[in-house]
Amino acid sequence: MVTTEHPPQNRLRTWMLQGLSDMGKAGGHTGPHAEPEPPHKGQPWWRVMCLTGVDYFSTLGYQPGIAALAAGLLSPIATIVLVIVTLAGALPVYRRVADESPHGEGSIAMLERLLSFWQGKLFVLTLLGFAATDFLITITLSAADASTHLVENPHLTSALHDKQMLITLVLVALLGAVFLKGFLEAIGVAVALVGLYLTLNVVVVIVGLWHVVTAGHVVTDWSNALTTEHGNIFAMVGVALLVFPKLALGLSGFETGVAVMPHVKGDDGDTEENPVGRIRDTKKLLTAAALIMSVFLIATSFITTLLIPEKEFESGGPANGRALAYLAHDYLGGVFGTVYDVSTIAILWFAGASAMAGLLNLMPRYLPRYGMAPHWARAVRPMVIVFTLIGFLVTWVFDADVDAQGGAYATGVLVLISSAAIAVTIAARKAGQRGWTIGFAAISAVFLYVTVANVIERPDGVKIGACFIAGIILVSLLSRLARAFELRVTSVTLDDMAERFIRDIASRKIRFIANEPDQRDKAEYRDKIEQIRADNDMPEQEDFVFVEVTVTDPSEFEASLTVRGEVMHNRYRVLTLESSSIPNALAALLLHVRDTTGCTPHIYFEWTEGGPFANFMRFFLFGQGEVAPVTREVLREAEPDRVRRPRVHTG
Repeated sequence: MVTTEHPPQNRLRTWMLQGLSDMGKAGGHTGPHAEPEPPHKGQPWWRVMCLTGVDYFSTLGYQPGIAALAAGLLSPIATIVLVIVTLAGALPVYRRVADESPHGEGSIAMLERLLSFWQGKLFVLTLLGFAATDFLITITLSAADASTHLVENPHLTSALHDKQMLITLVLVALLGAVFLKGFLEAIGVAVALVGLYLTLNVVVVIVGLWHVVTAGHVVTDWSNALTTEHGNIFAMVGVALLVFPKLALGLSGFETGVAVMPHVKGDDGDTEENPVGRIRDTKKLLTAAALIMSVFLIATSFITTLLIPEKEFESGGPANGRALAYLAHDYLGGVFGTVYDVSTIAILWFAGASAMAGLLNLMPRYLPRYGMAPHWARAVRPMVIVFTLIGFLVTWVFDADVDAQGGAYATGVLVLISSAAIAVTIAARKAGQRGWTIGFAAISAVFLYVTVANVIERPDGVKIGACFIAGIILVSLLSRLARAFELRVTSVTLDDMAERFIRDIASRKIRFIANEPDQRDKAEYRDKIEQIRADNDMPEQEDFVFVEVTVTDPSEFEASLTVRGEVMHNRYRVLTLESSSIPNALAALLLHVRDTTGCTPHIYFEWTEGGPFANFMRFFLFGQGEVAPVTREVLREAEPDRVRRPRVHTG
């Protein structure tokens, strides 16, 4: 293929688009990280668990406070409901996702395989919108909570009062600056952060439980208040189920858990086609993370509910968004509390880094392949700037408020988990596993209920998600439109018969006739040749080869091209191709023939009936329509030298 690469005009452009030319190639790296571990190499599962843990475990920074605001005295019971849903619902679902998608593609890729054509693309774009909501709100919510820990620190609160918005914006900007410089996934840093953070939380939990045990009246007061407020255990469970959607933040981290699968070491005998050890160890990763988080969620919700006055959780209160830090300062002193604050700020900030990395890896996995991203979107640094600016906007819209962003975050998390549950249900049904199908269907119903309830209770989440979806779809379609005239063929392969046709005709003048296959009878080819000769005033002795393109999935963008030759009715030579777009396939074939023979090929068309706009839309959506002028335009973009450009004739 002949393509034109315009050299960067200045150093800034070179730096911004560094690595762009390698994007989208087979095996090419499309994310901000270092190259993935070589095949069968990697890290032990428990170390990789810490990489997902910076996102999952960091929610302890704000989850107890959110649970207390949502459920009040019922926070421990509501958290137990959350843990049950985690262990009996989300965990089995994502263990199955690890089975079905062992290379880190996740549930979106599973669902993508179920749908084709434009409905499949639009469905994936919708899921990408919710994934963008999840990851971007992770960045802004984590930064907001980190700034809360900083502002509410007793030693700094007077100096930093009313500076939370500014601090949050600085943290988001700092995150973007790190990625602009070049961010490498540091599993070692994640292990250190998670180890320190969980250790400090163990200390806080033990001290909190000690105070609960030694002050017996605390438990009595809590149980009496519960009975007075809700009457009996059944009423308590019912209310806990109703408020459960507000606690859905505690389910975050599972999608990240399967996304990091390629980093899991697995067994020496693993292959990319059958990574048995990687799948097994990823299941260990998911299970261990879920169990650890479940223990901490129950323990922290219990001690924070019993030991912190309810009014302290309210907006502006010292425990709002930092319940465990409040206990650390109150019961372990300023020094330990400050260390706890620093560790929480570090892991929350690193959770934002993990989310940014997830965004930069997720979008290039789909959008460039669909032709739905500008060229510069393949490079990391321009996308970092885009996501950072969106982060600023989200922070400003939500006023750097952790509680206000909870709805949007929960919506993104729940939609992804619901889609994963539906994907594994379909996978189990296709595998003929009736029991698993019923079980996963029930889990899907639970998550769909929780998602709908969350949307009804906090519609701001789905509104933000809808904005991301609309933005992604609009930008994607505009990008696809702008790239409509690209060559879009990665390689051309001719079978033996096709090569024989090309070698034979290259000894004379290479003339192709573009033919839309219909009956494919003798009269069709005879009449087509007569029409081309009459339209172009050509003598009868001129020799032709027919080219016929069958459109497969017009929503696909890039693909390889296989050309097969056949002789029809013992007389007419025909090259047959399958492609998502007729003009792009024809242009690719012409350039390939020119490059292999050294001769300039000619191709002949008849004008397409109908209006130009309607025909162009047919080309854009269905790969066929205004074939002749679009083929010429694709050739013009691919080969700027008019002398070397294949000739297009239309009559």
